[in-house]
Amino acid sequence: MRDVPCRRPACLDAILADAGRTGFAMSCEDRTGSLLATLAASKPNGRFLELGTGVGAGAAWLASGMTAGAHLITVEANAAVQAIAHRHLGGDARIEFVHADADDWLTQEAGVFDFAYVDCRPGKYVRLPDLLALLKPGALYVVDDMLPQATWPDDHQPRVEDFLERLPEVPNCRATPMNWASGLVVAARL
Repeated sequence: MRDVPCRRPACLDAILADAGRTGFAMSCEDRTGSLLATLAASKPNGRFLELGTGVGAGAAWLASGMTAGAHLITVEANAAVQAIAHRHLGGDARIEFVHADADDWLTQEAGVFDFAYVDCRPGKYVRLPDLLALLKPGALYVVDDMLPQATWPDDHQPRVEDFLERLPEVPNCRATPMNWASGLVVAARL
């Protein structure tokens, strides 16, 4: 079996080219993205959340699986990086770009979501209960980069190990860690 995506978002190559030109090396890889699109398709007209927009690769994959009536809020602290995402995806009325620190945003947000893709520290390594409180029962929670990455700072491995060790005990959450792609966790909010 080839686990290479058969369908990629039309704008993905341009997003990744801009990422390369700016030195941004933390975009989700294609297998992760394909899974995001597939899981997004399971939530027709859903409310989606992405913490850590980056240059927009994850948002592009999510949008490619979302229905016309769905809505994605994507949060990023780095305005210059998020500007790349907005340049390529800003014409999609289903996507709302929020320039904010995800930690601060979690403090202020009171919405309810059907799906969360977390690609930054808040909502994964810190503030996980606050993120899960924003999810409806049955909502999906996806994180990536659980396997060592070249972009990790030297002190990051213990964070990942602690997260994975605590995961089975997280209330209201049924999770499956996967040694696949960049290392994923897919969970459902109970």
